[in-house]
Amino acid sequence: MESEKLQETAFQIILSSGDARTIVHEAFQAMRQGTFDTAQAKLDQANEALVDAHKAQTGLLQEYASGEKIDMEIIMVHAQDHLMTTMTLREVAIEMLALYQRER
Repeated sequence: MESEKLQETAFQIILSSGDARTIVHEAFQAMRQGTFDTAQAKLDQANEALVDAHKAQTGLLQEYASGEKIDMEIIMVHAQDHLMTTMTLREVAIEMLALYQRER
């Protein structure tokens, strides 16, 4: 895989997971305000952005699995880190929403 395509994929992952992270924080704000339907909608919206990031990642993995050589670059390491931490943040937010709802 050429370096330019790898970088493009990395930036797509970063962009989509960054969007998701912002939306998860909006969900946290909705939780604090007690607007749980909004919080759930935000978490669903964040998931859509994470699916976009995951699709970009999956495309890269499919190319690798088909035998294409991929020289890893630091930007891809950063992209993977960004994606995984945002996925974890969303999972924590889902649990927090359940706790907020139980307290009400």
